[in-house]
Amino acid sequence: MTRLTTRDWAALVLVIVGGLNWGLIGLFSFDLVAAIFGTMSWLARLVYLLVAASALHLAYLAPKLSRGEHH
Repeated sequence: MTRLTTRDWAALVLVIVGGLNWGLIGLFSFDLVAAIFGTMSWLARLVYLLVAASALHLAYLAPKLSRGEHH
């Protein structure tokens, strides 16, 4: 069985948050991250960058998980 690290779980949570935020943008033109942290404030930009980095991490991790290689 493949075990996820804390970093893997954090990446998964951030990608889910990012996906939900994009869903809100698409459905209601409402950017929750901007509403919480301010439009393109440094905190909002940090959240967007962390979501993007998490997506890259999961894109790298997914093939390994499918082969059961992750430790």
